[in-house]
Amino acid sequence: MKEIADLCGITKKLSTHVARHTAATVVFLANQVTIENVARILGHRKLQMTQHYAKVLDSSIMRDMSAVKNSFAAMMSNNEVIAEQPQ
Repeated sequence: MKEIADLCGITKKLSTHVARHTAATVVFLANQVTIENVARILGHRKLQMTQHYAKVLDSSIMRDMSAVKNSFAAMMSNNEVIAEQPQ
């Protein structure tokens, strides 16, 4: 996770909790995975635990994550161009 954070310019200390929370909100719930399935993926026995993640999801987070996605895509595109250049 540290290498990914470094690539993305993230300075926040990452943990497995942060990774699970990000996956639940940004990857699963933001892409219309049902909350029941997110609960199963995360291994939650009670749906109420997963509902905690759903409360965090709002338009400002999605806007910010879209910006991150675009930045990451641009970075990856630049890396592909560099990799394709003859040495």
